[in-house]
This record gives sequence, C-alpha cells and structure tokens, in this order.
Amino acid sequence: MKKKTKKKQTFASVGGQALMEGILMRGPAGTSMALRLPDGSIETSKKTVRQLKDKYKLLGWPFVRGIVGFIETMSLGYKSLMESAEKTTLNSEEFEAESKFEKWLSKYFGPKLMEIVGFISALLGMALAFLLFFYLPTFLFNLINHNDALVMWKTVVEGLIRIVIFLVYMVLVAQMKDIKRLYMYHGAEHKAIFCYENSEELTVENVRKQSRFHPRCGTSFMFVMIILSILISSLIYYIFPQLKDMTLVWMLVKLSIMPIILGLGYEFIKYAGCHQNLFVKVLSAPGLWMQRITTKEPTDDIIEVAIAALKAVLPEYAHIMAEEKTQEDISDPANTNLDD
Repeated sequence: MKKKTKKKQTFASVGGQALMEGILMRGPAGTSMALRLPDGSIETSKKTVRQLKDKYKLLGWPFVRGIVGFIETMSLGYKSLMESAEKTTLNSEEFEAESKFEKWLSKYFGPKLMEIVGFISALLGMALAFLLFFYLPTFLFNLINHNDALVMWKTVVEGLIRIVIFLVYMVLVAQMKDIKRLYMYHGAEHKAIFCYENSEELTVENVRKQSRFHPRCGTSFMFVMIILSILISSLIYYIFPQLKDMTLVWMLVKLSIMPIILGLGYEFIKYAGCHQNLFVKVLSAPGLWMQRITTKEPTDDIIEVAIAALKAVLPEYAHIMAEEKTQEDISDPANTNLDD
C-alpha cells in the first residue's frame, strides 16, 4: 500500500513589512516596495540594499546575524515607512498647508529636514521603549513587592508586567484609523507569503484564502524575545541575587543581554518558519494569537499590492515584471523620445 505523502512546501527566504498604503518585501531577488498611490495605481520599485552579512561573513554567523538583521530591518523599515507616508499622502485632499514653523524648518534645513526629524523620532522611540519595557516593569515590581515577598519571582513578575504593557499598547494603537488600514496590509503580506510557500499561483483568489497568521512575523518575534528575556534574566538573577538591591544596575544588565536575546529570538523564528513540532507550536502560540490584533483581513485592492511587492523579489517573476515595466514605458507618452 502506498504511503500518503504531504504536499511539499516551498520555504523561501521571504519577509516583509506593512507600510502606509503599501508593503516592503525582501526576497531572493532583492528588496521591493509596492505602494497604492492616491490616483489608484500601484507603484512598484526595487530598493538597493547591501546587507552587512554579504560584506562581512562573520556577521552572517548564527546568533550574530539576528542582531545585525534586526538593526538593518529597523533602519530600512523606518526609512521605507517615512517614504510611503510621503508618497501616498501627496496631492491628497487631506494634505494641510504648512504652518509657519514648518516653513521655517524647510527654509533652514531643506532636504535634510526629514533626516533630522527621523533621527529625533528614533531617539524618542528608543526612550519610550526603555521607559515602557525596562524602567516601568521594574518600578511597578518595586511598588508591589512589600517586604521582599516577591523577590524570588522578580524576573517572572517583571516579564508578566512587560507582556501586559505590550498588549495594552498594541490594543490602543490598533484603534487608530490609519493603523487599522496598516494592519490590513500586514495581513495581506502574510497571506501572499503563505501563498508562495504553499506553491500556489500568486493570484488574488489564491492569496485571499490563505491564513493571515504567520510564525515568522515580527509580532511573534517580540513575544519570543519577552519569553527569552524572562528565562535569561531569571538565570542571571539566580546567580547574582545581590542585584535585588541595585535597581539601576539591574536595568543596565537587562539592556546588556538584549543582543543575546535578539540572536536567540531570530534563530527560533527562522527555525519556526520551517518546522511544525510541539515545541514550535507552544512557543509560537502567543505571537500567533497576538496577530489577531496586528493583522486584519485585507480587501482585494490591498492584496494586489502585496502580490506586486512579492513578485518583484522572486527570481521566477523577474522577467515578467521587466516585460510589464517595458510595456508601461512604451505606452506612457511622457517616455516618448521627442527627438525621433
């Protein structure tokens, strides 16, 4: 009797990020950004991204690549998000006139204005992250730890507080109108990747039926990091119990182990994307549940953007995309050579 064989999946090295009215996608054929412009058209562009691990082999080693990849992803993602917001709100009816202060900034800082704003925003973001996920859990623990009754459970309680803060933050953010639409693009990104990994043709119909909950999602990565931080910090706290009286030092210790947590978290997410055993399912469950908040079911027009972004980074679609681009250039009167 013949054994039943399961359909073999194609686990491609593909990942993405939702943008304002668009999607950033990274794959074997490079990095692309697809945006739904105000006129209804889809703009797909390839982005030149030189990864450090390609230049320095050491940075591509296991556990090291996670740290480097996280920094590169955050940098590229933020720049792409700013670019998408600028392009998709251009000529919008809701676009407001510049204030006197904005005009002054534009006059004295010119093209460097966005870089300065981005740098300040990044600093404020890191300060907020430190306040919410490092200082606040420790502060709240010290507040409720009367007579050192919970001192042995310090790392676990702080971890649980951190999870509650993260959940509340994500739920509140999800109530914003623009963020709801961003989460629809997030869902479309996951569905498109699942469609490709399941070796199905990238059509709206095929993508629509896929799950929007993906184990390699950044949301899952955040939960894995929180779980790992509880485990690693608990070990350190057990070895150095004197840290219970050194709040500032304890926060610095938690900051210093972040690279280790990032490296381990990345390797787990990478492993989870290719395996479906009990260990993976248990650790992935909280992140997959959280994706019910951070992803929404996309409409067909949003799915079209996800497909465009994904095709642009897959080698098997490269020649098709090039032909379509050539046809667009020929049909666009603006590209006609008036000298002929």
